[in-house]
Amino acid sequence: MGRAGERLPRPNQTRVIVVANQKGGVGKTTTTVNLAASLALHGARVLVVDLDPQGNASTALGIDHHADVPSIYDVLVDSRPLLEVVQPVVDVEGLFCAPATIDLAGAEIELVSLVARESRLQRAIQAYDQPLDYILIDCPPSLGLLTVNALVAGAEVLIPIQCEYYALEGLGQLLRNVDLVRAHLNPTLHVSTILLTMYDGRTRLASQVAEEVRSHFGKEVLRTSIPRSVRISEAPSYGQTVLTYDPGSSGSLSYLEAAREIAYRGVGIQYEARHAHLGPGTNSTQSVAEGIQ
Repeated sequence: MGRAGERLPRPNQTRVIVVANQKGGVGKTTTTVNLAASLALHGARVLVVDLDPQGNASTALGIDHHADVPSIYDVLVDSRPLLEVVQPVVDVEGLFCAPATIDLAGAEIELVSLVARESRLQRAIQAYDQPLDYILIDCPPSLGLLTVNALVAGAEVLIPIQCEYYALEGLGQLLRNVDLVRAHLNPTLHVSTILLTMYDGRTRLASQVAEEVRSHFGKEVLRTSIPRSVRISEAPSYGQTVLTYDPGSSGSLSYLEAAREIAYRGVGIQYEARHAHLGPGTNSTQSVAEGIQ
């Protein structure tokens, strides 16, 4: 699939964005691959680093990641150059992936004994000499050494939050880890973006959660939210993002809009929404923000 008509502003230097949330089922991997494809379709050069041993991001991008394929495991554990494991995504020009294989499941233990175990991904990215506008890192749903490597390598953290009750449960631990990494390992790290996912405008609960998240996180929350969509769920089983699977769907348009918002924010340009899915806020006797423990 070629480039979209509109060219988004290019960042002055590569933006490394860590997509993290240890709570499963929030649309983390889905958000990573669809935002990456959206940015690439708008003219950016984008690399997805799949740090989840399940390899779902690799699957969704149609990337071969069987056990013998050179992968991010080789980069982290064997110091293989990142350039040697990166593969182009066939159906999206300008999009690339460093795949995960099942070997990555044991990497947490193997990394413990290695020198500079927290910064191995950072060093690999710094040595990567191909031009990139964005690197999106898909983290596992945990807060172990793989996620720490991502947080040390990145400057920005993007947290997808699903519009369901207890949406913020456990998020406090992730935020504390971000603070710890910033204090001791990576002073540039910050939460730049919160993206609401699985938004169903027909329900009062979704509107309530959206309002609570916006109230708690303020300007970090994108104006665009991602609707609950069958098309988004179906696309990975065909080795595609929703952008190529069903370009005209509400899910595809929403991810394109979220990508626009992220790109404009990155260069300090005022963003004007076009297809944003926003839910009105409603008051509740019990705040969903109680989930931040």
